[in-house]
Amino acid sequence: MKYSKLELNLPEYRYPKDDVFKKNGKLKRKFYEKELIKLQIQLVKLQNHVKKTGERILILFEGIDTAGKGGTIKRITEHLNPRGARVVALNKPSDIEKTEWYFQRYVSHFPAGGEIVLFDRSWYNRAGVERVFNFCTHEEYLRFMRQCPRFEEMIVDDGIKFFKYWLDIDKDEQLRRLKARQTDPLKMWKLSPIDMEGHKHYNDYQKAKEDMFLATHTAYAPWITVDANDKRRARLNVIRDILSQIEYEGKDEDIIADSKIISMYQNNITKRKFS
Repeated sequence: MKYSKLELNLPEYRYPKDDVFKKNGKLKRKFYEKELIKLQIQLVKLQNHVKKTGERILILFEGIDTAGKGGTIKRITEHLNPRGARVVALNKPSDIEKTEWYFQRYVSHFPAGGEIVLFDRSWYNRAGVERVFNFCTHEEYLRFMRQCPRFEEMIVDDGIKFFKYWLDIDKDEQLRRLKARQTDPLKMWKLSPIDMEGHKHYNDYQKAKEDMFLATHTAYAPWITVDANDKRRARLNVIRDILSQIEYEGKDEDIIADSKIISMYQNNITKRKFS
């Protein structure tokens, strides 16, 4: 993360407020689309660099239902070459996969040299939805919490550039988005039977998230939290954050993320040992 004092140079703070924000405080579409294109051009440059150098980039997107994971991923990959930028969104494990090492089916989707891979949900299902709805045993959950930091340390140690984003929305915003999906024929496919039940367990998800952060937020694989109540603002700043942390030819060095939207997870509690 770059120093917050540089954020005064962000377009949303340089331009007149009425040109940037709606009355409800969210970004106007015209401003958003203009800034998004600029960032997507930078993403194409980044992908060219990754392909040329053979680097491997792995990005996880987590968050409760309707937090905006899929929409953010779509804007990142929209103009990238699909041969070198893959999205992984796995269904529930098969009967055979349930007998395998928990992380096994995820590893097979990891990036090869020159690839960018984005996970729309990941192995953190075990610490979230599986814990909240008792889809795993308590022993399986504890084993995950012990193994996950070691697993991620191996990812980073092998040279993969690894990012973890948690998209956060409040309870009222989640309900609003769920209701919108119920009535929008283009979004109905996103609504699963468990989504409304998940809203009833919003506070349980928050507790599960905090426990997960305490066990899996590490120096080599930190959690980055995103205020996603404004989808447009969240998307812009996630892209800014990714671009700001990787060197590539033709990079706009002025690109930084807004710390009001993007921040590294912090806590003042001694890390808990899961055993």
